[in-house]
Amino acid sequence: MRKLFCYITAGLFCVSVQAQDTLTTVDAVASDIQVESSAIIQNYNTQLDSVVNLWYAQKAGALEYPKGKRHHDSTYVPKFSEKEYKQRIEQMNSVVNITYNAKVQAYIDVYASKRRNSVSTMLGLAEHYFPIFEDIFDEYDVPQELKYLAIIESALNPKAKSPMGARGIWQFMPSTAKVYNLKITSYIDERCDPVKSTRAAAAYLKNLYAIFNDWILAIAAYNCGPGNVKKAIARSGGKTDYWQIYNNLPKETRGYVPAYIAAYYVFEHHELHNLYPRTVKMPQLDTVVVKKKLHFKQIAEYLDVPVKEISDVNPQYKADMVPYSEEGSPLYLPIEIVSPFLRLQDSIYAYKDSLYQNLKPEVEFASSSVKTGTSTSGKTKVYYTVRKGDTYAKIASKYGVSVNSLKSWNHKSSNMLHIGDKLVVYVSAPGRGNYAQTKTTATSTAASKSTTTASSQQKSSTVTKSSSSASYHTVQSGDTLWSISQRYGTTVDDLKSVNGLTSSRLSLGMKLRIP
Repeated sequence: MRKLFCYITAGLFCVSVQAQDTLTTVDAVASDIQVESSAIIQNYNTQLDSVVNLWYAQKAGALEYPKGKRHHDSTYVPKFSEKEYKQRIEQMNSVVNITYNAKVQAYIDVYASKRRNSVSTMLGLAEHYFPIFEDIFDEYDVPQELKYLAIIESALNPKAKSPMGARGIWQFMPSTAKVYNLKITSYIDERCDPVKSTRAAAAYLKNLYAIFNDWILAIAAYNCGPGNVKKAIARSGGKTDYWQIYNNLPKETRGYVPAYIAAYYVFEHHELHNLYPRTVKMPQLDTVVVKKKLHFKQIAEYLDVPVKEISDVNPQYKADMVPYSEEGSPLYLPIEIVSPFLRLQDSIYAYKDSLYQNLKPEVEFASSSVKTGTSTSGKTKVYYTVRKGDTYAKIASKYGVSVNSLKSWNHKSSNMLHIGDKLVVYVSAPGRGNYAQTKTTATSTAASKSTTTASSQQKSSTVTKSSSSASYHTVQSGDTLWSISQRYGTTVDDLKSVNGLTSSRLSLGMKLRIP
């Protein structure tokens, strides 16, 4: 059992990429797929960059060179011919039908050349982490080589977040997570639990294989959903070879499979590329069962342990708090503080309990550090599900934002949208919910505020009334139709309708009638 906890520690500390005859010119194809700007590479780079902020990564030691190796120049990057790459990939013993081509090569260059230092850290951590995947995949009869999917999903970061709302090392969306019994509440998110989420990933991959009877198609479906793969097959005249349906798949999925093959290859042949794991000494973990509500700060302050060290080994508790559970909740702790915790637990539960146990999970606000190219400081993140007939212009108009901002927030370069996609939108406070309000809800909200409307209007210089008792809002700096609609319990469409607006543009000093 302790061995399992050691594996969990490693995973939680790890943070963190047509036919061959037509794909022979690597430079041309790399340019064509714009690998540096693809959503897959952006997500991979984001997760890798987060490694440097973690205390355990900063303590990572020297590269682990094999005994007898003379060449210790870590900056040396070996070069190989396309023929050599092709031969090595063809000789890899895999039940997954992997192929070498220039698209795969473009991603190999990312792993083996552009992000070498980060890959070395992942190699070191993977020595402890991959056994979790291997044990569970063996139990579910899933090919061991599918463990490399976690490299491109999250760069082995159990706290990874995507702009679309996916979480954890296997990047489950909330709807799929619930199908596979991963609990998500205000306090707990089991998508970030490496053991439970790996079980869910194994079950999901096995179900996808049952649909397509092909592991490469199952991998593609893991990225874009089985429905999109079925559509690509239908549009390709019933063909079921990934490379034959390639052009009919969503853009990101076209890069997803080559990225997987490249990660598989580089991790299996890292020594040929002068890539070696970094020495990372992992603390041993043990588990305690917590039957009361307990904040990490109570443990940290009472036992003089950094909060981050407790938080990093318990990523499933997203509010730094173990919620109450009748059957008890598992809490992983460094082995050296387990005995003190058990001995002093009554005092720890009581320590500043009135302060820490009343803390509520924080509302997730957008950070100005988000690398979207458009400022999101002080705004709230909401999600919009694409419906039939939607366009970027239509969605942007709903929220009073620009099309360029909407695309930037979601790392999109084309105008293509797929029904069911979730888009991130940053809206001005005080909007804190999804836009999808019905007219009934809006009316009900306005009615519930009717007793306070008069007093609030008197306090605000931006609201006036005409002789007919209609309410008006004077546009101020930072206002959008979305923020105004949220303030008065109405909708953007209604604001546009009563004011005769055909666009979402507002001018300072403009007076808007509130429906």
